[in-house]
Amino acid sequence: MCGEPDGAVLESPLWKSYYRGMAVEMVRRGAGKKFPSRKFKKIAAIVLELTGRENTELSLALIGNAEMRKLNAKYRRKDYPTDVLSFPAGEHLPADAWLLGDVIISVEKAAEQAKEREHTLDQEMVTLLIHGVVHLLGYDHERSTKDARVMKRLERKIRRQLCERGLIEV
Repeated sequence: MCGEPDGAVLESPLWKSYYRGMAVEMVRRGAGKKFPSRKFKKIAAIVLELTGRENTELSLALIGNAEMRKLNAKYRRKDYPTDVLSFPAGEHLPADAWLLGDVIISVEKAAEQAKEREHTLDQEMVTLLIHGVVHLLGYDHERSTKDARVMKRLERKIRRQLCERGLIEV
């Protein structure tokens, strides 16, 4: 089946259960292989739901600092590993497009930051996941202080909702 399925297919319970399982595709390489992915993938799918994007697909990559440094240098011209990068699927896609984009997280950088901030690696990974997804939704804290405040509020709201569902601890 190529392209967008017709409405009848989307109404099918079989399609919904199949598609929900496809909401988050995850790749783990290098240091990313060490981070357990089952619960993290579930949290990612719920973040999509909480942001009204449950019908989209998210590509999630967990990698190490060496690979992240290369990506950050290539795409942001900054020669150091960063914690998270987000790549929207494309501005030319329709608003209801299925693919939201890619979120890439350095598990090594997340571990460093978790230690500095005195919380768990799981907490830091969820923080970075939320931050990356919010970027995919078009928010950017680097545009202005107002945009940074709006983005931070949305991130807190998502974290609070995950906590209320018992998926994370704050």
